[in-house]
Amino acid sequence: MILELNEQQNMIRNMVREFAEKEVKPKAAELDEKEEYPHEAIKRMAELGILGAIIPQEYEGAGLDHVTYSVIIEEISRACASTGVVTSVHNSLTAWPIIKYGTEEQKKKYLPILARGEKIGAFGGTEANAGSDLGAMQTTAELKGDKYIINGSKTFITSGPKAGIIIVFAVTNKEAGPKGISAFIVENDFKGYGIGGIFHKLGINASLQSELVFENMEVPKENLLGKEGEGFKIALSTLDGGRIGIAAQAVGIAQAALDESITYSMQRQQFGKPISKFQAIQWMIAEMATRIEAARFLVRYAAYQEDAGNRISKEAAMAKLFAAETATWCADRAIQVFGGYGYIKEYPVERLFRDARITGIYEGTSEVMKMVIAGSLLR
Repeated sequence: MILELNEQQNMIRNMVREFAEKEVKPKAAELDEKEEYPHEAIKRMAELGILGAIIPQEYEGAGLDHVTYSVIIEEISRACASTGVVTSVHNSLTAWPIIKYGTEEQKKKYLPILARGEKIGAFGGTEANAGSDLGAMQTTAELKGDKYIINGSKTFITSGPKAGIIIVFAVTNKEAGPKGISAFIVENDFKGYGIGGIFHKLGINASLQSELVFENMEVPKENLLGKEGEGFKIALSTLDGGRIGIAAQAVGIAQAALDESITYSMQRQQFGKPISKFQAIQWMIAEMATRIEAARFLVRYAAYQEDAGNRISKEAAMAKLFAAETATWCADRAIQVFGGYGYIKEYPVERLFRDARITGIYEGTSEVMKMVIAGSLLR
């Protein structure tokens, strides 16, 4: 594995970084404060091909490899974690399962729409009593004629209020346990589809998470993704890739915390000199930088393995576990570097601290990541 980015990857990284610095970062604090969806950034990312990053070119996507994709998510999240997770869910949790498991008709119908950003993607797996244990979901789907009738609800759905294409999981065979779960491609204008409560959160406030409610929702038979009973497998494999996206988001948050700490420490004067001259500050910054580099390499290694077509459950879990803990630790240290100023909203590290915390929870808690890693080693 070559750890250095190639010429094309560097070019894309620089392009995305410039876009994020100029168009995403300046609005991040305001969008967070207002809990306002990043509509303008989403529109621009569609124009730049970011929303179709991993979608094959034959379906109007950019057809990029997953290493490049991880770099994109890192750079967007470095500027705004909310925009980063919207981008990750759109690509990893919505487009990817259609690419992997969809029929040719499904790919032709939905992937260009996602690549163009005409509709934003979401992933409908979590329920009130089925978070880490997706096999406990209670949403049901019953085939009646040429349609599935879906009843139930989902919760904590990223982009829920804005999503137009949602991968929804429901039980088609109650007696089969996890093997009775199936996956469906759902559109937000299907009869019986509804948006429930919108959550007010600690962080990533511009990404908008909500409940989705299905009351006799009618889904065309041809929108079954994969075969009946394959939903659990589809969900787990999709989340493996999604965890690379969240790990990349965490690295971006951590890098932003380091960037802000370096800049502030060189400007802030105490005892007649910049605080960057004090060993206590230097050690915090040195350890932040070291942890970030380690997390970044774990992310790129997992992405490299995905590009190679290998199973990535362990690698993705390791990347997400370490990157999430790195983001939270670095954001905490950044507040310490800023002192009292780090605790107030006028300075960005307060928002980074709030945004970082979710990375150890969604798309698999850190505890679940440890279970996945241990399970792969203790077979």
